[in-house]
Amino acid sequence: QKQLYCTDGSPLTLVLMVASAAIGGTLQYGYNLAIMNAPTTFIQTFINETFLERWDIQLEDYQVTLVWTIIVSIFSLGGFTGAFIAGPMTIRFGRKNCLLLNNIFLMSGAFLAVTSRAAGSFEMIIISRVLVGINAGISMNVQPMYFGESAPKHLRGAISLSSAVFTAFGVVLGQVVGLREILGSESCWHYLLASNAIPGFIQLLTLPWFPESPRYLLIDREDKEACLDALRRLHGCEGQSSELDEILAEQAQIKGMPHSRPWDLIRDQAVRWQLFSVIVVSSAMQLCGNDSIYFYASYVFKEAGISADKVQYVTIGTGSCEFTACIMCNLLIERKGRRFMLMGGFILMTVWAIVFTIALSFEQSISWMPYLRMTCIFTYILSFGMGPAGVTGVLPTEIFNQSARPAAYTIAGSMMWINLSYGLKDYCFVPFATVCLLSAVYVGMFLPETKGKSLSAITAEFHKLNFKGLDPSHSPECQAMYQPGEVCHSTAL
Repeated sequence: QKQLYCTDGSPLTLVLMVASAAIGGTLQYGYNLAIMNAPTTFIQTFINETFLERWDIQLEDYQVTLVWTIIVSIFSLGGFTGAFIAGPMTIRFGRKNCLLLNNIFLMSGAFLAVTSRAAGSFEMIIISRVLVGINAGISMNVQPMYFGESAPKHLRGAISLSSAVFTAFGVVLGQVVGLREILGSESCWHYLLASNAIPGFIQLLTLPWFPESPRYLLIDREDKEACLDALRRLHGCEGQSSELDEILAEQAQIKGMPHSRPWDLIRDQAVRWQLFSVIVVSSAMQLCGNDSIYFYASYVFKEAGISADKVQYVTIGTGSCEFTACIMCNLLIERKGRRFMLMGGFILMTVWAIVFTIALSFEQSISWMPYLRMTCIFTYILSFGMGPAGVTGVLPTEIFNQSARPAAYTIAGSMMWINLSYGLKDYCFVPFATVCLLSAVYVGMFLPETKGKSLSAITAEFHKLNFKGLDPSHSPECQAMYQPGEVCHSTAL
């Protein structure tokens, strides 16, 4: 009977769950970034025409650029907002339901975008970008949490990293759909802005058929039967017992403890280095200059002799490069570990940023320097995809317990929406190289390897940093939270 009960579990269920959640999740982040490049000229013309029709005002070029900049950058403000509300939403509604409810923001934004042209309102585009940004901010936090809590321990890194794979795929998809031959034309730009509703509809139709996070079901809702059913469907018979033991052990550790808020984590010495590690790595992911590389790519390609009408096709290669790198990282992360991939990515990015700076400095005197810069574009993106892009989202799941995880993702997610902007001409990539080098040093010195380890084992390593020179056993709170005893293990068995 036990054999028959366990045959329902299938690896295919876990794969389909990942695809369903990610299509309407982190894919939206990459997609909504990429689709804004193609309609730039058309939307700027629309802004000018709107002012002329409403108020009989002919805007100067810098004024049109200002409004366009607001439309583009307001997406980050929405993402920052979404990162802050993601934690409370996951606690109240659960991981899966939070992703489903998140589509309310997406569909509202898509409706405003598709009707903005007929209404003659650029303000509707601004509001649409805010709503779509909120959707992306929530997805970037909730989806890695959902994957990390649902995946078996030996696949936790690879499954969580699939969030980055779908983000990169979203960039490529947005670049392709934004081609002039598809939706990047003057007559279709408003449909392009609203096309993000299609992945959302796919998620709404498919995700309800998959189970909620087993950890959320048992620890937060205390529904053991639902947890067992979810484990059976996602892990099968072989992994069900060991995963249940680990979840029960974590439940015993945090029993009676309320969910932490972001400011609780900041004050808690027991998670100080965990929190600092997440802040450093998440901040470095945005401050490393990968987004600047994308914005700079078109100029570099033109300097290398590629005609203006062909640049949009070459630019697709940048998104494809990151997509390929994330897939490679997905294949390597469970073999090489998190520290190796993070350190390797940051070190390679440091090297290519230095080479890029040298190429900028000698572009006037050496004829082939534009080609070297073009090579650096692709190698820099490859290094980013194989390290920070994928591994960063895995860490909060692995180094924080169930009560602290939503708050940890709130803090980490908010760090992912900051950017570094300045004007240093030929030396513009020196700060990026500095950020990457310092991040690599930090990861090598302070971040323990988490591959294949239980939460208690990872916490024990962080204790050496959190309580250096102190005796953590004197703290009853820490003992209850992080030191499972024999009763916990016997309960799990």
